[in-house]
Amino acid sequence: MYVCPACGETYSLASMTFRCRCGGLLDLAPFEPRFDPRSSGGERSIFRYASSMPPFSGLEEAWESARSRVTMGEGLTPTVPFGPAEPGLLVKVDYAMPTLSFKDRGAAVLVAAALVAGARRLIQDSSGNAGAAVAAYATRAGLGCDIYTPASTSQRKIAQIEAYGARAVLVPGSREDTAAAALEAAEFGARDGSAFYASHVYNPLFYQGTKTYVYELFETLGGLPDTLYAPLGNGTLVLGMYHALKELRSLGLIVSYPKLVAVQAERCAPVYRASVAGRLSVDPVRNDGTEAEGIAIAAPLRGSQVLAAIRELGGEVAIAPEAGLSPAKKAAAARGFYIETTSAACLAAYFDRRARGVDEGRVALPLCGSGLKSA
Repeated sequence: MYVCPACGETYSLASMTFRCRCGGLLDLAPFEPRFDPRSSGGERSIFRYASSMPPFSGLEEAWESARSRVTMGEGLTPTVPFGPAEPGLLVKVDYAMPTLSFKDRGAAVLVAAALVAGARRLIQDSSGNAGAAVAAYATRAGLGCDIYTPASTSQRKIAQIEAYGARAVLVPGSREDTAAAALEAAEFGARDGSAFYASHVYNPLFYQGTKTYVYELFETLGGLPDTLYAPLGNGTLVLGMYHALKELRSLGLIVSYPKLVAVQAERCAPVYRASVAGRLSVDPVRNDGTEAEGIAIAAPLRGSQVLAAIRELGGEVAIAPEAGLSPAKKAAAARGFYIETTSAACLAAYFDRRARGVDEGRVALPLCGSGLKSA
């Protein structure tokens, strides 16, 4: 079930609801994961961890059928050493996905849930990668799809969205203007029961997909590294990692959390500012323009929730220096990894911290998007 933390109202996972009647954001009601990633079965996709996801009570057959219908073998991406000059650094090549970004993890789960809910059309807002992922899985499921995206988004990302048959709705202005336009369309669609808002921010099922990133690391490595880096814009990967780490510990598979380092762009860092100021809430900031467009979220809707999750795990928020983005991208290419600029943010932060003498032991970080997506 979905549950509203503000008022306690609950909603079925098979509903079109994307926020509470009181206006609050929805989370998932507590449930008990029943799985062990050391023996997760033979399915070659993120759904090898399906038993770690919330149950669609009374709709188990529909949920299993929907998963089988949408999956394209997403997940199970390589985890490899970055290079001999950085012996303690592992990278997870998460752009080795059907749509060339890690957003496939969450999109597969959301689109499967939309099928169970009886949706005919999906609405989503994105700076590019999440939109492409939702568009791809929507067309595979036979659903219509409208993707709202900033007009400034890379033409390559827009072309990819349209190639799947989705309608790309280009919105002038900021990323927040795009979200507002999509929300208006989603509210109208929810009222007439035609549209499912496949939002990677509003719908907490998305994080049930992104949490598989951690399960795969655990399964591949036989444990977890000392430090995990994650890019932080809206927090889709950070929240997924939070849930996975909590579950691994509750199952007795880890005794302590690795250090989580969430990375924001230097010129758009609302969660970082709140963290260093010791605040409990995250206030909007001005986006001063950054090459890391995928994490340039000036007013993250779940910002305070993300900040609380990081603090609960004993993690921290770090900055990716703007001047370090291009060198980090080139360093990755010199080792055979062709990544988009946003994906270089974690590398830039790692190099900056290492140069300042921060010792983080064995580190893993994601390469989230292919360089083919960059402008």
